[in-house]
Amino acid sequence: MSRKRKNTEPIRISGLSIIDIAEEGKGVGKADELVVFVDKAVPGDVVDVRVVKKKKNFAEAVIETLHTPSELRQQPFCIHFGTCGGCKWQHMQYSAQLTYKQKSVESALQRLGKIDTTDIEPILGSAQNQYYRNKLEFTFSNKRWLDSLDMADEAEGRQMNALGFHVPGRFDKILAIEHCYLQADPSNQIRLKVRDYALENQFSFYDLRNHEGELRNLIIRTSSTGEIMVGVVFAYAAQEKIDGLMAYLKALFPNITSLQYIVNHKKNDTIFDQEVITYAGRDHIFEEMPLGNGKTVKYKIGIKSFYQTNSEQAYELYRITKEFADLKGDELVYDLYTGAGTIANFVAHSAKQVVGVEYVPSAIEDAKFNSQLNGIENTIFYAGDMKDILTREFIASHGKPDVVITDPPRAGMHPDVVERLLEMEAEKIVYVSCNAATQARDLATLNEKYEVTRIKPVDMFPHTQHVENVVLLKLK
Repeated sequence: MSRKRKNTEPIRISGLSIIDIAEEGKGVGKADELVVFVDKAVPGDVVDVRVVKKKKNFAEAVIETLHTPSELRQQPFCIHFGTCGGCKWQHMQYSAQLTYKQKSVESALQRLGKIDTTDIEPILGSAQNQYYRNKLEFTFSNKRWLDSLDMADEAEGRQMNALGFHVPGRFDKILAIEHCYLQADPSNQIRLKVRDYALENQFSFYDLRNHEGELRNLIIRTSSTGEIMVGVVFAYAAQEKIDGLMAYLKALFPNITSLQYIVNHKKNDTIFDQEVITYAGRDHIFEEMPLGNGKTVKYKIGIKSFYQTNSEQAYELYRITKEFADLKGDELVYDLYTGAGTIANFVAHSAKQVVGVEYVPSAIEDAKFNSQLNGIENTIFYAGDMKDILTREFIASHGKPDVVITDPPRAGMHPDVVERLLEMEAEKIVYVSCNAATQARDLATLNEKYEVTRIKPVDMFPHTQHVENVVLLKLK
């Protein structure tokens, strides 16, 4: 009995109108009853597409012919657009990006949380939509991603080492980045000089499959105060070669505030459990935010520290959070998922006391240091799993909060934490989220005792589909 051969002829759809943007950032069109998600399509486009993946009710496709470009389109500014996994929306005007981000927040809150979004406030766009990041991490690899032009050249003598970003869907392939529009100079110069030095001095770039090689990662952090941190992550490199590269960086970029390195022999790239060696300067840089009346709050940023990657917009996010909390000076505030205490220390001047809780112990140490740095004496911080720390006994010991600020990770809050919030019955909850879907899920549960009174999306990541959202809940 012979098997029927599958028809391998690709499915093509002509004259598809793109009518929306999906949550993952792809354009959406409809062909009869089939929903088609089209990579790099913009609402208003009319395109011919080739289907690359098909299920019963939906398909994923790529553009073969752009017949009618949308009025929302613009020329991408980066030569790496389409291959690099970052800045996926740079072919769409920024004003349109904001429109669809706001729409995605509204949709998630309405659909998943049954929240009335009639009075949602306009999204706050980022003043800077290029060079807005304060941290980038690059990867060294001996398996450079080859485009069609590369493949047309002779393989002999082809440079296969690369320093750049992972190609989406290919953990072992790295796109060599020539110029990145995410982080201001000297970020690009530092990366290119490190790459050139490594090639000239015959460093081996890391093999992500076989876990061998000398150079692994490059971390660059900058701050609004003008300070610069550079961290080089080595794998199997002799100390002489490590010292050579670090001395080169110190001499070539004397404005580097913190020059550090790490030797990581693990099979994963995480550095949180690795020793950090300071080669020159401090082991940290400082970031500042205005508080008003000429005052500022200062933050210590280490190579492992979490800090919002868009410094200017982080201030706006915290300002809105504080505005929603509407603190008068006599409140007890719980700051859940406090991280390095950035929000806690930002609002502490306007509260009686702030209690911060965070899972990562090193972040809590940073939070305590930041309070000391700013002479803030009305904060107290605890490290541990939120659902385990935020018990009835904890609340009885520290007092029932007047205001809860919560800024959980993308997965949202654990159900036990949501239940504890319902038990606490704080007068106000300010919920900051980077994922409107999980935020909506939690709001649906909190609806038992709380009503949503304000909603304000904030764009932290221009040219991506990601958006932050701040919600104020008041006890019914």
